[in-house]
Amino acid sequence: MNSPSSILRKNEIKMNKFLLFLQGSIKRSLFFALVLLPFTKIESQTLRVAIAGLSHDHANNIMHQYQNGEVQIIGIAESNKALADRYKNRFHLPDSIFYSSLSSMLDRVRPDAVLAYNAIVDHLAVVEACAPRGISVMVEKPLATTVEQAERIAVLARQYHILVLTNYETTWYPSNQKLYELVHEKNEVGNIRKMVVHMGHQGPKEIGCSPDFLEWLTDPVKNGGGALTDFGCYGANLMTWLMNGQAPIAVTAVTRHIKPSIYPHVDDDATIILEYRGATGIIEASWNWPFGIKDLEVFGDKAYLHALNGNKLEKRGNNSPLNDTGNINLIPPVFADNLSYLAAALKGLVRDKQDLNSLENNLIVVKILDAARRSSLEGRRIKW
Repeated sequence: MNSPSSILRKNEIKMNKFLLFLQGSIKRSLFFALVLLPFTKIESQTLRVAIAGLSHDHANNIMHQYQNGEVQIIGIAESNKALADRYKNRFHLPDSIFYSSLSSMLDRVRPDAVLAYNAIVDHLAVVEACAPRGISVMVEKPLATTVEQAERIAVLARQYHILVLTNYETTWYPSNQKLYELVHEKNEVGNIRKMVVHMGHQGPKEIGCSPDFLEWLTDPVKNGGGALTDFGCYGANLMTWLMNGQAPIAVTAVTRHIKPSIYPHVDDDATIILEYRGATGIIEASWNWPFGIKDLEVFGDKAYLHALNGNKLEKRGNNSPLNDTGNINLIPPVFADNLSYLAAALKGLVRDKQDLNSLENNLIVVKILDAARRSSLEGRRIKW
């Protein structure tokens, strides 16, 4: 039988072991907390971006993201003071972040990336300013107005090892992302035979685009064309993606000038046919429709898919009865918007070199638009 003193001694030993264990647990917990803290901070940090130009009405999107705390805007380069003041007052932006030129802004701030909201013809100048500084760029669609500009952008991006990405609204549509998965990962349509894209609305003036936006959007040099450029680029982008980065073997286009009193200098309706080996793409781009539409149809030898809008995708099989089209359940895409994608791309987490935003895809887009313009002007089929 143990004496009271021996029992006390055993309890003391157990208590000391427990205290040592507890102390070690606390140290380990503190260690892991300290190790993980930097990673937690990195994940929670918002991008620090600078803005090049405010004349594109899509700049309103980044401003709303700023107001929602989704991004930090550390600089805005806009030479038009009246335009800058309108944004400053509307979105309660501090005077300190405004600069009269891109170069003066980049001399003072070091953003994670520059987002361009200016005329398409000015995208090259933005890349020329950012690339030597090692700053990546995201522009609004399309990448450039000419093949020469696009190729110069590509040279700079590769020389200085930066990203040059192109932002399209339709990239973030769950319907388009799901459609691609069904086509390429699940092979539910079989071989692609035809793609049809409708992109358009009543017209930029008719829907209320700002005068600053209209000034260059309806200019054949600053925008590279009218509806052909503005909406044709969406179809070229989506079809290049669906065809895994293939360029078409030929391009044919017809443009119309239906409202010359409103758009005297550019086309306002375009139909573009892209010929691929074994498949055909038809892009219908217009500023003349009674309503806005951005949809995508894919016909395969096994099934048909129709992304009616960003949130609705339908499928019909080759043995389905008439009008028996089933809705596909959609899940949010990995990247919900331009900012989530940009953040991942800057960290090297985006591996697909042919995705919708990529430089490689958008070089082909600019070449398709160039061939379409030449086809329309010359009245002939343009071989690639």
